[in-house]
Amino acid sequence: MTTVAAYAAPAAKAPLERTTIERRPVGESDVLIDIKFAGICHSDIHQAREGWGEAIFPMVPGHEIAGVVSEVGPGVTKFAVGDRVGVGCMVDSCRECDNCKAGLEQYCDRGPTWTYNAVGRDGEPTYGGYAEKIVVDENYVVRVPDGLSLDVAAPLLCAGITTYSPLKRWNAGPGKRVAVVGLGGLGHMGVKIAHAMGAEVTVLSQSLRKKDDGLRLGADHYYATSDPATFENLKGTFDIILNTVSAPMDFGAYLSLLRTGGSMVNVGLPEEPVHVALTSLFGNLRNLTTSNIGGIPETQEMLDFCAEHGLGAEVELIGAAEINEAYERVVASDVRYRFVIDTATI
Repeated sequence: MTTVAAYAAPAAKAPLERTTIERRPVGESDVLIDIKFAGICHSDIHQAREGWGEAIFPMVPGHEIAGVVSEVGPGVTKFAVGDRVGVGCMVDSCRECDNCKAGLEQYCDRGPTWTYNAVGRDGEPTYGGYAEKIVVDENYVVRVPDGLSLDVAAPLLCAGITTYSPLKRWNAGPGKRVAVVGLGGLGHMGVKIAHAMGAEVTVLSQSLRKKDDGLRLGADHYYATSDPATFENLKGTFDIILNTVSAPMDFGAYLSLLRTGGSMVNVGLPEEPVHVALTSLFGNLRNLTTSNIGGIPETQEMLDFCAEHGLGAEVELIGAAEINEAYERVVASDVRYRFVIDTATI
């Protein structure tokens, strides 16, 4: 066992505080990673505050992890000491079901082992990236290409793959009109990636406060959803609506913006149940669906794509002592566009 410093929530809704945790010994196929940067995802807050249900405490959040390999197990073949690597939302799965074999480990029939707030297949709780080090099986580690600095790469391990996967699956590209709902941690990466794929990109945000940023990040158009005229003027416009907002909304209004056969894909997960009138789906073959991160092969593909196109997250680097303040600012939508913890400060 290795004792490392970390920041943990001792109980639901309690402020995070500095502590120590135990990491397992490096096994046959494990890599030990010196964590350099860890992104703060809104899902960290949902879970630390039990917004998504009962959770495991103490909790060390963090599933946007970028660092450097410092030790490898004797059976490791994919990585060597000194490699720049990342770890996302999961650290294990059954590896035997059809989904795992297809590189869709996030849909493992037995359930993936999440990076934190989960119990591993060894029966021990998992602790995430707000820590100095982490031990992960090499099959759930990805390589960070040289073209990406580790600080802007860290948020790609969740925000990047969560938006890349559905945009790819629903064929965003030249000739396609994509709307991104919300310009936050997920939304700003959705804009960058959809633009790089060649789509015509529109941001739908509550106000025009971030319009200049949206256009700079790659959006072609920017509209305020607080203006009723937006929904009237954009009816039947979009092939894909990527909804990154974790709050209830008028789904009927947004679905009316789809073209025939268009899809609204939800990657935000509200804490409350949402209401959808089925009548809003009957016209024009509209689809309402979801997407959940991506598998390990697709996560590597996303990182390579981002490096090729020079796409990193827009980050605000913070020290570990600022985590609790950062949580409040995320809830208030006061971040452009991802807080990233410099783990050297833990």
